[in-house]
Amino acid sequence: MAGKKYQEALKKIDRQKRYPLDEALRLVVANRVAKFDETVELAVRLGVDPRQADQNVRGTVVMPNGTGKVARVLVLAKGEKEREAREAGADFVGGEDLIRKIQEENWLDFDRVIATPDIMGAVGRIGKILGPRGLMPNPRVGTVTFDVARAVQEVKAGKVDYRVDKAGVVHAGIGKISFGEEKLAQNAHALLASILRAKPSSAKGNYVRSLAVSATMSPGIRVDPVSAVRSGAEAA
Repeated sequence: MAGKKYQEALKKIDRQKRYPLDEALRLVVANRVAKFDETVELAVRLGVDPRQADQNVRGTVVMPNGTGKVARVLVLAKGEKEREAREAGADFVGGEDLIRKIQEENWLDFDRVIATPDIMGAVGRIGKILGPRGLMPNPRVGTVTFDVARAVQEVKAGKVDYRVDKAGVVHAGIGKISFGEEKLAQNAHALLASILRAKPSSAKGNYVRSLAVSATMSPGIRVDPVSAVRSGAEAA
């Protein structure tokens, strides 16, 4: 049944056309395939070489309308910072005890990890567990900080980390299909604005090469990069 719906949705899309971003999102919402609330993703191919350290684009953005998912946050800290984390709404708070739990039990019932700088030496012991899953705290994206309350609140509000992959593409969820085109567009513009601000000075030629939007079970729709960059620049 899903295959039939997918084919029907595909017929409503011009595969050769590059749509304005807002129109592409309107099509994604109108052509929903699944019965569950699908995640909508934006894929942005950049004109960078991720093998070069100075072109390894990464950053964070707080989605104006959230992501549709409340992240489970683990804070690794000491003393007073543990109390601050709990009061800010962290789901799990601890120090050496939780580091051992992850190390010995491979415990991973969380979506994001925030750590204070004074405990990062111990966190390094679980780097091989957290790193491959994209969970390792990093000061560049604000997850290694003494301001744990703010970090927790931002994650709960819909903060998204993004990083260019080996193919030069940034993939990021911009919300649920139930958000509707307007809220999805606002989130997409915020993401694009952040990616544009993260442009490496060494990147040559067109920075944003191509874009596509899709929902979990729906066909991808190509987006006109020129209009998308314009809208992202306006949102910056």
